[in-house]
Amino acid sequence: MANREIAIQVKNLVKVFDGRKVLDNINFDIYQGETFVIVGGSGCGKSTLLRVMAGGLDPTSGQVFFNGKDMGVLDREGKEKVKRRFGMSFQSAALLDFLTVEENVSLPLKEHTKLDDDIIRIIARMKLNFVGLKGFENYFPSQISGGMKKRVGLARAIAMDPEIVFYDEPTAGLDPVICAVVDQLILDLTKKLNLTSIVVTHNMESVFRIADRIAMLYNGKLLQVGTKEEIKNSDNAIIQQFIKGEIVGPIQLNAVGE
Repeated sequence: MANREIAIQVKNLVKVFDGRKVLDNINFDIYQGETFVIVGGSGCGKSTLLRVMAGGLDPTSGQVFFNGKDMGVLDREGKEKVKRRFGMSFQSAALLDFLTVEENVSLPLKEHTKLDDDIIRIIARMKLNFVGLKGFENYFPSQISGGMKKRVGLARAIAMDPEIVFYDEPTAGLDPVICAVVDQLILDLTKKLNLTSIVVTHNMESVFRIADRIAMLYNGKLLQVGTKEEIKNSDNAIIQQFIKGEIVGPIQLNAVGE
């Protein structure tokens, strides 16, 4: 991938909360158009890393570059402009119960554009159609399944035609069949919309279905970045224990909890 353009570059990234180093000197590049998956046990720092890359948290030290621009030197207005080029799909879907499906998808457009309501309605319905939810525009979140809520969240994440979409545990709480549906949808969105997808998950079946490359975190440190084959064949005992789900190994079970 040496000749591919870099979408996100993370350099010497450190994040400290209450004296605890949650991210410890993280370095990697994410290439345009790839699906980059960040894995690791609960509490290893992967969701914090996602939030720092997406601009929701400032690093304690180190840098995050978007298309070669250091996000840390941007003023508030500059950072907001960059963040509008990002989409975010949350673990819980984060839908507003008092709004319809269509209204939830329309929110970013209403907040960040001056488009007429009729245009916003058309765009929202196009995005819902893209994720297979045509006909559900007027349903409320309480009237649809968990898997459908995830797809509404995906439709909202692509509402602004972003360049990069961040996914935080997109298949959490879903049964295996719906997991596979959501995984395929992520692949379709990435390819058809020419997106860069950055996914945080600990679901290894999903990882090996969707990843172009995988980054493995453990206790805030980056153990390895590689293709699926490189990770599967890694000689790192922690990685092997994690991807195989084995009890016996170097991973300390008392460090795996939330």
